[in-house]
Amino acid sequence: MAVTNDHPGEQAAQDPIKLIGIRETALSVDEVFRAVGDDAAGGIALFVGTVRNHDGGADVDQLGYSCHPSAEAEMRRIAEKVVAEYPVRALAAVHRVGDLEVGDLAVVVGVSCPHRGEAFEACRKLIDDLKHEVPIWKHQKFSDGTEEWVGAC
Repeated sequence: MAVTNDHPGEQAAQDPIKLIGIRETALSVDEVFRAVGDDAAGGIALFVGTVRNHDGGADVDQLGYSCHPSAEAEMRRIAEKVVAEYPVRALAAVHRVGDLEVGDLAVVVGVSCPHRGEAFEACRKLIDDLKHEVPIWKHQKFSDGTEEWVGAC
């Protein structure tokens, strides 16, 4: 059977942005995975960003994220760009703010598309643009007592 792009499942969904949020509470991979589920999707790509124990050659003990009040609106704007560029069936993105420990989830994004390649590409575009454009800042505290602010944009 020949595959054509005429089937509705091969197209972007009408309202594919299912979940966008800035959270002060722990993030859930399961919540994002459920949000991007779609019967027409042949591929679901997830990215989970965690707090690592080092940065720039120094040991990280703790970090905190803070954001500008426009951060959630900026996340939605980026999501809208992604769904305009790829045949997205469903998209979700959540980012944590507040104090986090090593191992905590900082960001979870997910995208479902008709095919795996599109899902991977759309998910990569989503997380890369979120990291570069959304006004979220990271305050890292290092084991040697120093600290630094890192801007997302």
